[in-house]
Amino acid sequence: MAQRVPAMDLLSRLAALEEQVATLRRTGWERDELPLWPTSYTAMAFNDGTVFSTQWESVMSPRTASLSMGLTFVGDQVSGTNTGGAWQVLLGGAVVWSGTVLPNFTVQYANTVLDLLPYRGQAELRVEIQSRRTSGASTGGKYGNGGSIGLAPRFARLL
Repeated sequence: MAQRVPAMDLLSRLAALEEQVATLRRTGWERDELPLWPTSYTAMAFNDGTVFSTQWESVMSPRTASLSMGLTFVGDQVSGTNTGGAWQVLLGGAVVWSGTVLPNFTVQYANTVLDLLPYRGQAELRVEIQSRRTSGASTGGKYGNGGSIGLAPRFARLL
């Protein structure tokens, strides 16, 4: 049996649309989390090498315009000597964001939004987070080669 939709006047339709928009504003944006996988077995990946080494990575298909990312990092202290370092984020093998880890043995945070538009045509895009030690002791520490740089992502959201 055919059903008939009751006719609605313009003001009723406008009121219904305003209610739907208000509901959408209350719920916020829909965001997809990008999982990043550590390349070691620890909860916070550490690197005591003096060359960049990948600590976290993922492979994704860029469907959105940007990637919002937050990182946490910390230097080390070996026998009273503080260790500093550097970190970088690579998209498809190219460095798109970088910074330093201060040699003061405190937790530091960094946030940014990376533009994914140049990578939209790729089926797979590798995301890497790397770190290295640039100063500090040369012996002792977590792995015996001096102080270590701790690095972990706080969030990675596709916007």
